[in-house]
Parts: sequence; structure tokens; C-alpha cells
Amino acid sequence: MAQPHAVVIGGGVGGLAAGAALYQRGWAVTVCERAPALDPVGAGLAVAPNGLRALDALGVGDSVRERSAVQGVAGLRRQDGRWLLRTTVGYMRRRLGDELVVLLRSELIAALASCLPAGALHTATTVTSVDPGDTRRPARVGTGSGELTADLVVAADGLRSSVRPELFLEHPGPVYAGFTSWRFVVDRPSPDMAYGESWGKGGVVGMLPLAGDRVYCYATANVPAGQKAVDERAELLRRFGDWHAPIPDLIEAAEPEGVLRTDAWHIDTPLPAYGKGRVALLGDAAHAMTPNLAQGACQAIEDAVVLAHHVDESVAYVPNALRSYTDARLPRTTRMVQRSAQLAEMAQSESPLLIRLRDTGASVVGKLAPLLLSQYVRPAQDWQPPGGAARRWA
Repeated sequence: MAQPHAVVIGGGVGGLAAGAALYQRGWAVTVCERAPALDPVGAGLAVAPNGLRALDALGVGDSVRERSAVQGVAGLRRQDGRWLLRTTVGYMRRRLGDELVVLLRSELIAALASCLPAGALHTATTVTSVDPGDTRRPARVGTGSGELTADLVVAADGLRSSVRPELFLEHPGPVYAGFTSWRFVVDRPSPDMAYGESWGKGGVVGMLPLAGDRVYCYATANVPAGQKAVDERAELLRRFGDWHAPIPDLIEAAEPEGVLRTDAWHIDTPLPAYGKGRVALLGDAAHAMTPNLAQGACQAIEDAVVLAHHVDESVAYVPNALRSYTDARLPRTTRMVQRSAQLAEMAQSESPLLIRLRDTGASVVGKLAPLLLSQYVRPAQDWQPPGGAARRWA
């Protein structure tokens, strides 16, 4: 029987993970990325235990751990620096089986790209059309370089997916979450620096460790969609320059051109399915979420592992397999989108009363942490790859 062929649209975290997962299952893979090279931007990201298990299934979990820093002691503070709760990753590891690691997005991209066979990745390749096919005929993908025939198409083309509206014309698409975010990386100012998040009125600042004594910083603020500042570092200082140390110093240390700004959008209305014909939606194209749970990349990698598992049985019945993929992923990812949005609403609150209630609740959790904290994150992080694989597929 001929080797099955998958075309993956998008060379981000989800697309590369899908390509790697399918290749390991014996598929020929073509990854189409419209950028001239894999995008090195994006600053840092956190990978939770569920994401690490998915990476273990792909055989790159240990490589990612080696490129990462472990968060260690972390917690939540007010903007004046008062601690609301603190916990240790050691305890969370005992509760969840792994730690939360932080690395540059470019490092995760490199680790996933290394899993693809030579010639599988096609940069500077724009997809112009997709015919989803059906049980009796293959899918067809039009590109600037010609048409590709595929037994499976994986649309991992992000929040602004061009494939999603073609499959589900009635779906309203992503909606603005009400806030923007900034991200940058700087040198660690001191060896005893405390990490975690600080919540204030209508804004959040986070500080996470990176390998090589670097720090990944991010911030959010409630603003209308589409706004940009001439100098984003100056805008950060204007908004957060009076927050507790070392936040102002970290912002001052950033290179102005190294501060990335992105509005937060999410798919508030769940899609009816994550596939149609022979086309599967994956990652942000299927279930974009706010960054508050640090689950966007993790859920995309989970998608890739689960998708490869379900299409492994029979190429002829890929449309049926995609229904099983939807059944496996839609309920979980919908909960993650909703829970992340709820956390965002709480973190971004501007109401003095709600802020007091929020901080009081966090302080109560802090007194009982890490037990309550581990129970809160367990639904997101207590996930195992399908088929009972603990570290990697056989």
C-alpha cells in the first residue's frame, strides 16, 4: 500500500508537532510555511507537565527540558510587591509528575523541526486553496508552487486561519479578549530574583526564568484592539514603572526593538467540529485561547499527538478518524478556553471591589497552597498521551 501523505499548513508549534507526530506514524509529510524562514520571534513560553508528556510522546521531551529552565519557587503578588501566594515546583512535580519549564519559543520550534525528515519543510510557501476531499477522494491543497494531493490536511495556520472559515462558514471566528500583551527577554538582574506574576488594576506583569541567566517577561493591559505605541518600552514604563521591584528595572533593561506586542484574541464560541472531510484543525486555528493558563502551545502539541493516534488505523477512513479526533479534543480544549478566559477576566479586573475580593481569595489559597493550587491546575496538566504511552510511542 502506498505511503499516506499529509500536508500541514503552518510551521508554528502545532504544525511542526503534527508533522513530527504523523511522520513517526509512517506518514509522508509536507509542511507549508508561508514565511521565508521559521519565525524566531515570540520571546519565551512555558510548557506545563501535560505539554511535556506530549513532547515525550514525540521523543523530544528531554531535549526540550535540556533547553529550558525550571520555574522553581513561584507565586502571585500585588503590584506593590506583597505576596498573595507562593509555591514550589518540587511539590507540584510530586502532585503532577513533572515540572513546568520555560524556554525561548525559538528553542521549542528548533526541537520540533529536528523531528521532521529532510525536505519536509517548505518555507515561503503560501497555501491558496483547500479542497477537503472525502472518504472516496483525497484532499487537494493549492499553493504558489503548485497543487498537492493529500490523504490528510492539517490546518495549523493560527488564530487568523484561512482554512477555518472555509470549513465553517457560520462560525463567528475569534473575538477580542479586551487586553493587549507585551513580551521581552532580558538578563537576570540578580541570582536571588523571585519569579511569578503580579496582578494590579487592569494589568498583569510576569517574570519567568530562562536558561543562561535570562528572564522572560510579559505584561498585559486593558486597551482597545489594534493600538500600538511608537515606543513600546516607553509605554510599558508609563504603565508599570511604579510597580514593585524589579519590574521597572527589567523594563528599562529591554531593548526597545525587542519588546513584542500582541492583542489577545480567543475563539469564544466553540467550533462544531475540528475536522471536515480530510481536513483537521489544530491549535489556535481550532481553539485559540488567552495566555492566562499558559496552555496554548501545550494544547496544540496535545492535538498533534491525539490526531496522529486517531488517523493511524486506516487512511481510507480519515474522515471518520477526524470525528473521533473531535470527540477526544473538543470537550477538553473548550474547557481550557473557558477557564483561561475566566482567569483573564479576574486578572484584568479594574473594579476596586472585585480586586479586593480577588486578592483576598488568592491570599486564602496561598495559606492552603500548594494543595489547592495543584487541584486548580490539575484539570489542565493531568493529561496522558493516548494509548498508554508514558514517555514515547513504541
